[in-house]
Amino acid sequence: MCGINGILRFSQAKVDESQLLKMRDSLEHRGPDDAGFYLKDHIGLGHRRLSIIDTSMAGHQPFLSENKRYVMVFNGEIYNYKSFYSELQSKGLAIKTGSDTEVLMLLFELYGLSFLHRLQGMFAFAIWDTVEKKLFLARDRMGVKPLYYAFYQNSIYFASEQKALFTAGVPLELSENGLDEYFFNRFVAGENTLYNRVKKLMPGHYMVLENEGYTTYHKWWSLQSEIQHFPTIKDPKAWFEETFFESVRLRMVSDVPVGVLLSGGLDSCSILSSLYHQDFKNINTFNIGFSEDEHNESYLAKKITEEYDYTFNNMQLNNESLFQNLLESTYYQDEPLMHLNEPHLLAVSKLAKPKVKVLLSGEGADELMGGYVRYKALKSPSLLKVVSRLSLMKRFNKTARFDKLLRYSKIDTIDDLVIFNGSNVYPEDLNSFYGGVEKPFNVYRNSILKEAKELYPNNPQRQALYFDQHTYMCSLLDRNDRCTMGTSIECREPFLDYRLIAGLGTLDDKWLFTGKKGKFILKDTMKSKLPEDILQFRKVGLSAPWNSYLLEYESFKEELDSFVKSPIFEMPFLENLDAQKIVTELRQGNTYLMPYIMPIFMLHIWHKNYFKKFV
Repeated sequence: MCGINGILRFSQAKVDESQLLKMRDSLEHRGPDDAGFYLKDHIGLGHRRLSIIDTSMAGHQPFLSENKRYVMVFNGEIYNYKSFYSELQSKGLAIKTGSDTEVLMLLFELYGLSFLHRLQGMFAFAIWDTVEKKLFLARDRMGVKPLYYAFYQNSIYFASEQKALFTAGVPLELSENGLDEYFFNRFVAGENTLYNRVKKLMPGHYMVLENEGYTTYHKWWSLQSEIQHFPTIKDPKAWFEETFFESVRLRMVSDVPVGVLLSGGLDSCSILSSLYHQDFKNINTFNIGFSEDEHNESYLAKKITEEYDYTFNNMQLNNESLFQNLLESTYYQDEPLMHLNEPHLLAVSKLAKPKVKVLLSGEGADELMGGYVRYKALKSPSLLKVVSRLSLMKRFNKTARFDKLLRYSKIDTIDDLVIFNGSNVYPEDLNSFYGGVEKPFNVYRNSILKEAKELYPNNPQRQALYFDQHTYMCSLLDRNDRCTMGTSIECREPFLDYRLIAGLGTLDDKWLFTGKKGKFILKDTMKSKLPEDILQFRKVGLSAPWNSYLLEYESFKEELDSFVKSPIFEMPFLENLDAQKIVTELRQGNTYLMPYIMPIFMLHIWHKNYFKKFV
């Protein structure tokens, strides 16, 4: 796991070494173990290394091919790299290191990028062809590893994080469309970002740059196609257990210690149970607890860890430490926080750092197997109209969850019910709160919805899962990457094995939505391996009581006073708001304002502590 960056000038002007290295070293947290760079006229590549596989200097990057034709910088892990040894040796190639980086380079030399579909792993890499003067950029299937780029001043700049682009001089300018999408959908999906010029290389894509900037984009992996062509699964439960356990086993490939982010919920406990039943020893688990019982699963995490004779590590995050982790996680995230548990994930990663370099996470299970309660509202969309009429009856409007359902039920079309299923506030709410705003038309979101409808006609629940796998889940993976890499730890997600993703997409609804909590196939598979209290415990996840934080913690109370005077209220989307009135109402007990306040508050924190670093 590493940080990569590069500059290619199309004018043949030379790359400035100091600019390249400043860009590289803004990513030092991603790779504190080693640093390297390649510079030749109009191309420069930089690398910060976090040593995981073959920790010797044999894994130093940039990595040169034996004949010196190709130069590569690589971020990620290829879990099945050793499976290529015999094939490479049969081709007369000598393997001189124990690194997956060398295997990746040898495969490229043999096959170009046609070998990508054979990789089991997470990756983002760049390869420069010194003969044909071509730059190749590639990213893994689901986008576990990030890769951003910007065309600016007749050059392309690319890096693992956006801050490296801004460090290199790419202007930090907010995108008006991106800001609209942030408020309506919580994050920007697809290739665009919150910033003008800055793009993401899409998951499952690669791009080739040549001939004075001529660029081609290629989609090398399509989930829609994989689902359509996946072999029929005759025994879903047996298939799931075998594939899931193998995925966990593959993600234990490491020359350094591996631990588990353990919430106490079904997903992360299933990973821990898989390790236990595959006889892995000396596992550390890491958990963050909450003083509020409704948010706390720590006792379950502790119980199962001790039952398996593993080592439990736990912490709570409160007051000033929470505030400081909020500021840090905002810097690492590069954008305003939207999941609202980033400070907690950063803190638990700090807890893990002295003991491990790799963490396994349960991310992806909910989006693959229907684990969010919000999916249930799509089972019978017609019933939502009945719910909508209940909004006229004030006595029903008592809980935050029911209030959210009432607001959701007012959405007119099934397509919009799918698109806004993962939002906290909805178009009618936003129009009322901000005054006269229109929902953004996002080409990418609508293209994914089209694919979802082709795969699952007349099935909004399955459409929402497919939609989330290409949108919301990507934002979760970004969060995991930034928060763990902010402490120089690699995060791996066993549920995101591409065979699991595609295979689950072919199963009947009953394997996903049966029961109150979804994820039936996981629960049914693990029921003989997990304690009953974990199987039956209500879903909490890494949720945090932000209402209490804002009103009770001194640092946050002071920040609310600063928030009222924030220059963000001069932005077009926010200029009609009365910030003082909003804060006053919140302090007087109007908790229904929280879904509206938190995106604005996090934008304020970002503007105050990130934006000003680069403008």
